[in-house]
Amino acid sequence: MFELDYVQTMARYNRWQNENLVGVADTLSTKEREMDRGSFFGSIQQTFSHLLWADELWVSRFAGTPMPDGGIPESRTFFSDWIKFQIERERFDKVILEWASSVERDWFDGDLSWYSGALGRDITKPKKIAAIQLFNHQTHHRGQIHAMLTSAGARPSDTDVPFMPEHYDNL
Repeated sequence: MFELDYVQTMARYNRWQNENLVGVADTLSTKEREMDRGSFFGSIQQTFSHLLWADELWVSRFAGTPMPDGGIPESRTFFSDWIKFQIERERFDKVILEWASSVERDWFDGDLSWYSGALGRDITKPKKIAAIQLFNHQTHHRGQIHAMLTSAGARPSDTDVPFMPEHYDNL
């Protein structure tokens, strides 16, 4: 059985890690953040932009929030203004937390159908798989961002779930 604790814990983890990595990225120059580092989305900033775009897309499927514009190719420039990105990232992390704290347990029992731009077709999967995808996708791309920050000489803090500071338990 899918547990609400999972989505609530991962929503808090998402906020913690975004605060961690965005804060460290903010210490870099614009040139360093925008430098193509050979990752799938190129730069630190473009990977952050894609990740926020994808978070907004998944949550729109779950909760009916507005869908972001564009597709995967455009997601790298969804937020090209760093200050606006930081404001929207913080705002949307609260949206994810609100969804995780208000979603009903039985929501996870159903299926979710959507058009996948990545696959170019309609797809239906269990909602619990879609929720796992939201958080797994975040972790995947934050790992890329962490590696790019490290290669830029920046030092993000811990990323291990058991090391999440206790004050995130009350979000």
